[in-house]
Amino acid sequence: MVDAAECGVRVMCRFRPLNEAEITRGDKYIPKFKEDDTVVITGKPYVFDRVLPPNTSQEQVYDQCAKQIVKDVLGGYNGTIFAYGQTSSGKTHTMEGKLHDPQLMGIIPRIAHDIFDHIYSMDENLEFHIKVSYFEIYLDKIRDLLDVSKTNLAVHEDKNRVPYVKGCTERFVSSPEEVMDVIDEGKANRHVAVTNMNEHSSRSHSIFLINIKQENIETEKKLSGKLYLVDLAGSEKVSKTGAEGAVLDEAKNINKSLSALGNVISALAEGTKTHVPYRDSKMTRILQDSLGGNCRTTIIICCSPSIYNEAETKSTLMFGQRAKTIKNTVSVNLELTAEEWKKKFEKEKEKNKSLKNIIQKLEAELNRWRNGENVPEEEQLSSKDQKSVEPYDNTPIIDNLLPAGGGVSVSSKEQSKYEEDISNLYKQLDDKDDEINQHSQLAEKLKEQMMDQEELLASTRRDYEKIQEELCRLQTENELAKEEVKEVLQALEELAVNYDQKSQEVEEREQTNLQLTEELQHKTALLSAVQRELGQLQELNGLQRKRAAEVLNLLLRDLSDIGAIIGTSDVKATVVRADTHIHCLHTRTLSIHLNFYDIHTGGRQYRKDNIITNVSQLDIRN
Repeated sequence: MVDAAECGVRVMCRFRPLNEAEITRGDKYIPKFKEDDTVVITGKPYVFDRVLPPNTSQEQVYDQCAKQIVKDVLGGYNGTIFAYGQTSSGKTHTMEGKLHDPQLMGIIPRIAHDIFDHIYSMDENLEFHIKVSYFEIYLDKIRDLLDVSKTNLAVHEDKNRVPYVKGCTERFVSSPEEVMDVIDEGKANRHVAVTNMNEHSSRSHSIFLINIKQENIETEKKLSGKLYLVDLAGSEKVSKTGAEGAVLDEAKNINKSLSALGNVISALAEGTKTHVPYRDSKMTRILQDSLGGNCRTTIIICCSPSIYNEAETKSTLMFGQRAKTIKNTVSVNLELTAEEWKKKFEKEKEKNKSLKNIIQKLEAELNRWRNGENVPEEEQLSSKDQKSVEPYDNTPIIDNLLPAGGGVSVSSKEQSKYEEDISNLYKQLDDKDDEINQHSQLAEKLKEQMMDQEELLASTRRDYEKIQEELCRLQTENELAKEEVKEVLQALEELAVNYDQKSQEVEEREQTNLQLTEELQHKTALLSAVQRELGQLQELNGLQRKRAAEVLNLLLRDLSDIGAIIGTSDVKATVVRADTHIHCLHTRTLSIHLNFYDIHTGGRQYRKDNIITNVSQLDIRN
């Protein structure tokens, strides 16, 4: 490094146009632009290095904010550009824009092209090595956007006490197209979400790091520069964004880290505080060199012009005014050759001699004053003599750790020992950082396990409550079932009693049926006997009718003969009477037949002897 110089943080203020939602609501447009560096909000002026109104193009924003920093980084300085503002104020549009649109691309893609344009126009003896990294800070964890498996990277410090992210993926690039490919890859892995104020709200702070090292092949002069391009997530009011669930947790962490950034800015702006809380968040730890360190820093504060966001806009403007007072001490990152180190060493030795002489003179003067002597003014060491010694270089080189005695030579062995001691100390610091990171990861795992256990416990409690409800329901159903069983038992007892009664009735009816069956069998036997007798009688009746018919035929023949002898008329009368007697005979025979079939009706039963008697009494007379 060369001698350091002081420079202030540049603050640029950019206002976006009213969006569709604000126009639909009829929001009032509140900023008034007086000059190129002044904006007036509700009568109060705010002054910055540059104020960019809504009609400013992306190219103009780049020219005003970033073009000079690219030249500085290629000249060996560190640089930082970051956008700050509330959610939906245009930060990502300013830093990224539409990556592949020449008109609407933001600062990051323009820087990628501009760096290589400068390199192509520089001395051919210069050899460049360009590395890029891309990571985000999500829920206060550093997550590598080029390797999503790296989700909790640690922040370490190098030998110059400059913070860096250990283990982050670094890609060597040799063209703007390769840089854009890396940006596309990382952007695809970045956390975004939809809120009421922004359809593509960034849920993390993204940092795109460009590390440029150059070497002059002829002179062996080496320069290095780092460029941090930071897109901060926006501060949020939950009442406006409508964040809930995981998005609400993200908003809490975003606001917490931005609050830590505000505390760092305030501490640096006051200039009286000995402690600056860089370690309150990982974002401020990474940006430690950008805020008050060895870095040329430009802050772009992005604001909404709507009266709906007036409070947030004023807060952002106040942040920018505080940041504008910060002074950084910048120096070129120059890697010295062996000859340059030797010259620097001799120069520092001369400084040490001069300082030792001054100290000896001051000690002698002090002793004389303590002994009560009056030291004449011409013998006193003047401030002019003290200022004649050049300011001590703040470069953390090995010479600063050497003994202050003038003329003391340091052997290469001792110098190697000092270097080894310093390396060991930094290694111990790195080991401690690793240990802290491991403990942090362990604590995070334990926290996750505890959350899982709490969730499991809550789930168990819910299950227990459900089981209790189910048990109460089953107990109620059991009581109802007991009542039903009791009623069923009573009904069964009644059925048993009725069954006994019915069984007794059935037995009685069975006995009655048996008696009736026996009586029926008896009657059936009687009926069979009567039917047999009836058959016999029918046979007998048939024989009798046959004999009667034969007798009648004989009588009729005889009567015919007699009629022929006596006279026809008398014979006819006799024949009529005979026919009448025959008809009566048939009628009485039919009555006998019917009476036998009707022996069970009216109690009329004809005995065999009566039938024979009635038949024998048949009188065939004239």
